[in-house]
Amino acid sequence: MAPKVILLFSGKRKCGKDFITDNLKLRLDNVCEIIKISQPIKSHWAKEKNLNLNELLSDSEYKERYRLDMIKWSDEMREKDYGCFCKAACKNAADKPIWIVSDIRRKTDVQWFKENYGPIVKTIRLVADEETRIERGFQFKNGVDDITSECGLDDYNEWDLIIDNGKDRESLDTQLNNIMTVIGTL
Repeated sequence: MAPKVILLFSGKRKCGKDFITDNLKLRLDNVCEIIKISQPIKSHWAKEKNLNLNELLSDSEYKERYRLDMIKWSDEMREKDYGCFCKAACKNAADKPIWIVSDIRRKTDVQWFKENYGPIVKTIRLVADEETRIERGFQFKNGVDDITSECGLDDYNEWDLIIDNGKDRESLDTQLNNIMTVIGTL
C-alpha cells in the first residue's frame, strides 16, 4: 500500500523537528512511519568510518564531530542524483498510510517527493527564534549553519503549514492539531 499522506518537515537545527515528529507519531499511533533522509547518509558514514550509527542518528555531540564531512559527502552524491537519499530512505519505509519525513533540508528533496508522490505531499516548516534554539543547545558553526543543508529552504515559500516552535509557540497539543488539519481525513 502506498502512503496516503506524506508530511515533509523542515527547520533549522534545534527548532524541534524530532520533538514535534516524535509526538505526532505518538498521536497517530500505528498509522504512520517516520522516515529520515539522513538515515542512509549516516548508515553509509557509520559503515565507511566504523562509527556508531545510533550515536550518528541521535542529537549528540558525537554526530556534530562528523556533520561537516557527512554534508560534503552527501552533497557530492546529490550532484550525481539529487533524489538518491530520498529514494534510499523511502525504499524500506513501512507500509503505513502516513509517512512523516522529519528532516527535509533542500529544495531538491521537496522536488523529488512532489515529482514522485504528487498531491499527497504536504510541507511543514518549523521555526524557532535563535534564543530558544540556543537554550536547546544550538551553537552556530561556520560551514554548517551557513550552507545549503541548513539554509536551502530559507527562501522556500510554498509551505502548507508554518509552526512557530520558539518562545511564542502554541501548546504542543495545538501544534499537533494544526498538523492534523493538514493531514485531513484519510
